[in-house]
Amino acid sequence: MKIEQIYTGCLAQGAYYIISDGEAVIIDPLRETKPYLDRLEKDKVTLKYIFETHFHADFVSGHLDLSQKTGAPIVYGPTAIPEFEAIIAEDNQVFEIGKIKIKVLHTPGHTLESSSFLLMDENGKETALFSGDTLFLGDVGRPDLAQKAADMTQEQLAGLLYDSLYQKIMPLNDDVVVYPAHGAGSACGKNMQKETVDTLGNQKRTNYALNQKDKESFIKAVTDGLLPPPAYFGMNVAMNKKGYESFDEVLSHGSKALSPDEFEETAEFSGALILDVRDNHEFAKGFIPQSVNIGLDGDFAPWIGALIADVQQPIVLVANENEEEETITRLSRIGFDHVLGFLQGGFEAWKDSGKEVDSIHRISAKQFEDEIKDKAVKVIDVRKESEYNAEHIDEAYNKPLAYINEWISQIDPEEHFYLHCAGGYRSMMAASILQARGYRNFTEIEGGFKAIAQTDIPKSDFVCQTKVFPYIS
Repeated sequence: MKIEQIYTGCLAQGAYYIISDGEAVIIDPLRETKPYLDRLEKDKVTLKYIFETHFHADFVSGHLDLSQKTGAPIVYGPTAIPEFEAIIAEDNQVFEIGKIKIKVLHTPGHTLESSSFLLMDENGKETALFSGDTLFLGDVGRPDLAQKAADMTQEQLAGLLYDSLYQKIMPLNDDVVVYPAHGAGSACGKNMQKETVDTLGNQKRTNYALNQKDKESFIKAVTDGLLPPPAYFGMNVAMNKKGYESFDEVLSHGSKALSPDEFEETAEFSGALILDVRDNHEFAKGFIPQSVNIGLDGDFAPWIGALIADVQQPIVLVANENEEEETITRLSRIGFDHVLGFLQGGFEAWKDSGKEVDSIHRISAKQFEDEIKDKAVKVIDVRKESEYNAEHIDEAYNKPLAYINEWISQIDPEEHFYLHCAGGYRSMMAASILQARGYRNFTEIEGGFKAIAQTDIPKSDFVCQTKVFPYIS
C-alpha cells in the first residue's frame, strides 16, 4: 500500500493518491489530470474510484475529466445530488481497493454531503482518515458555506459538525493518521496549522474545536470570527456539482497567442480584464494601461478569486514567456475558464510596438522616510487587520486589500497618499486596481512594511499577532 499526498501550496489543498495490489483511488483531485494519469501509468495500476469529500467551494475538482479519461466512477457520500453520474454511498459503506478497504463516514456540518474516508489496511486495521473539510489540523471546516442550500443557520450547521466530529471521528484510535483537504492559508478554516499530516491523537490534544466542554461552546468557538467567504466560492460549488468544460479545451482556447494589435482588439471588444501576472517589480516599471497585476509568484489563485470574483469574466493575459500554460492552469483550478489568449512576446512586444504604456510611482522605504519627515501625510496600509494590529506606521489607515472594492470609493482623488503592504505583492495589486479606476495621486512603497521597519519612521509598539480567520493571506 502507498499513500501519496499531492499538496498544492497556492491553494493550500491536498489531493490523495492511494494504491494497493494493482488498484488505485484518488481523493479530491485538482482540475488538471495529467499528474494523476502519469502516476497511474508509472505505477502500472488501474484507477478504481475517484472519491470526493464534498462539493468544493474554493477550487474546481478534476473528478469529471479524470472519470472520463479513466472510466473510474466518482463516489460521494450520502445526500450528495450531483448533476452527473456518480455513486452515492451509504454511511459506513465499504469500498475495496486491492488489499485495502475504505469506509465512508458521513460527517455533515461543513456541508450536508461532507464525508470522511477511513482507510483500513491489509490486516483490517484503521490506519488513515481522509477528513476533507470536516477536520483540519488545528481547526475544523467553517460551517457557514452551505447555509443557503441547506436552509439552515451557521449555528445549526455547526451543531451537525459537532455531532460528526464527536460521534464519528473522536472515537477512532489515536494512532489514525489524519490527511485533511486543506492546510494553513486556505479560506475554508480559520486556525489551521502549517503541517499537512498529523495523528488523530495529537489533534485530540491540540485542536481547539476538539476540546470544547459541550456542544454550545463548540458552536460558539467555531462560528466566532468568521468573515464573509470569497465571492467565487458559490460559483465553484455550482461547477463541481453541475459540471464544467474539459480542462483540455480550456487550456486550448486560452493558449491562443495574440499579437499586440490582436491583444488590444480582443480586450476592447470583449470587455476582457487585462491580467498581468508578472512580478510586482517588473510590473511597476511598465505595463499596459488598465492592467491589473496579480503576480503568479504569490498567493495567486486565492487573490484572483477574491479580487475578480466572477468566474465568467473574460481575461487576456500578460505573462513571462513559458508561464502562459501555468497561468491558465492555475486560473482553471478556481473556475476562471474564460481566458481568450495571451500577449505573444509579453510586455516587451507591446512596448516595442510603440503602443501606450503606464507605470506605478514606486519609491524605496528610505525615500519614503525622507519625503514624510516632519510632514503630515496620509498612509494606507493594505495588510490584514491582524498584521496591522501587530505593528504599523503611526497614524496609518488600515484598508485591507480583500475589501478594496468597498473602500476604493472613499478615496479622495485629489488627496495624495502613500500605499504599502508587507512586502510589495499586495500593494502593487492595490495600486494597479486604483490606477485602472482612475486614481493616480498616490505613491507605492517598495518592499512594504518589511522595508519600512528598517527605517526610523514612527511605528506602533509590536504586538504578537493573534490567529484570526485568514480571508486571504
